[in-house]
Amino acid sequence: MEFNNTWHNELSGFYTALKPTPLKQARLLYHSEALARELELDESWFNEENTGVWSGETLLPGMQPLAQVYSGHQFGVWAGQLGDGRGILLGEQQLSDGRKFDWHLKGAGLTPYSRMGDGRAVLRSTVREFLASEALHHLGIPTSRALTIVTSDDPVYRETKERGAMLLRVAESHARFGHFEHFFYHGEPEKVRQLADYLIHHHWPSLASEPDRYLLWFSDVVERTARLIAAWQSVGFAHGVMNTDNMSILGLTLDYGPYGFLDDYQPGFICNHSDYQGRYAFDNQPMIGLWNLNRLAHALSDLMTTEQLKQALSLYEPALMAAWGERMRAKLGFLTPQTEDNELLTGLLALMSQEGSDYTRTFRMLSETQQQESRSPLRDEFIDRAAFDQWYQRYQQRLLKDECSDAERQQRMKAANPAVVLRNYLAQQAIEGAERDDITMLQHLHQALCNPFSDAPEYADLTRRPPDEGKKISVSCSS
Repeated sequence: MEFNNTWHNELSGFYTALKPTPLKQARLLYHSEALARELELDESWFNEENTGVWSGETLLPGMQPLAQVYSGHQFGVWAGQLGDGRGILLGEQQLSDGRKFDWHLKGAGLTPYSRMGDGRAVLRSTVREFLASEALHHLGIPTSRALTIVTSDDPVYRETKERGAMLLRVAESHARFGHFEHFFYHGEPEKVRQLADYLIHHHWPSLASEPDRYLLWFSDVVERTARLIAAWQSVGFAHGVMNTDNMSILGLTLDYGPYGFLDDYQPGFICNHSDYQGRYAFDNQPMIGLWNLNRLAHALSDLMTTEQLKQALSLYEPALMAAWGERMRAKLGFLTPQTEDNELLTGLLALMSQEGSDYTRTFRMLSETQQQESRSPLRDEFIDRAAFDQWYQRYQQRLLKDECSDAERQQRMKAANPAVVLRNYLAQQAIEGAERDDITMLQHLHQALCNPFSDAPEYADLTRRPPDEGKKISVSCSS
């Protein structure tokens, strides 16, 4: 296995070199076999004798561990210096096809950026991040990935005493909006430029020789961010804590905390009980994405003119609406854009909001629609059936414009409308099992999330409408 360390070698002053602090009596609880194969790791890596690799005790040849420094705006307020308070970048794995992935160990102990924290992660939050990152990846949404969960009997104190844990996650890069903010607000424009050049060289190499490379690069960052948030909105995913230090320059979903997938369709859904004002509510995410990009633009103001920054930012809304429109047309089974599409979509969402319809189940059941059937399998899900019937008649007429067979359209719709998403009550069941060292539910849920569009009967228990108490699970930033 080959490790590069470009962040370490090329960005002096952007980190503190630091080794992880291992957990005591650590043991490997679970790992993603599919991701292991993608990373060219055979199963022998996950034997008991290699636990030290995943618990921070053993560094592989070539690793040069470090904690990154960055800053950021948290809940709209400048928070100053932040950084990897409990994470260590171990090294950058180079795969045989040339791709490079950071290996990042979360829960790795105190760093100079831990502030008042203890540098640890708990099993609860580790299981949640593992499952969420796998869920989004298999829904086709850019994200960091999770490879291993390590647990121990070391106590970690949050609201109560919990078990300590570590997560080994991978990503093409952990570069954040907050990295640029840190050096801009510290009056180090040369480091802002150095970081931009580093990222362009390693992740946008086709732009490296362009005279307007910074404009082209920032424009792509804007559009990646727009497409990411459009993807979140389409599957009903709320991130919960879209601070600028949690925003990826590469347009990845990063830093899972108090996230939540919609159960009942509530546009103003707030998944983070620490978000008292609803800043990061589900329907605010597109606006917050642009707000965060404006903060990034300010940090890049020494690299581009004001007009160039405005030009790049102006791409956000068109890119967001185009990506969201494409995804929502696919969810509705529309093959070509038509003038009435938006009205049909907003009409359905209004009905769903009025009745608190289950977001995932509604679209999945809509996928069973047959163009010539007067009744929809979805009809009985609505109390105001007259309103649904009125909408459904217009929907049927719209489907006929695409001249597509029921079988083909249903297949397309089922590839856009998942049967299984990571509902909080399901994640909680996996957590409770893991805390007893029982990974049965964790494994079952993970396998289903790796096949979210499947109608396989073995996942039927995960597709049901959640119980009322399952909708009331409270999560916070410590989650």
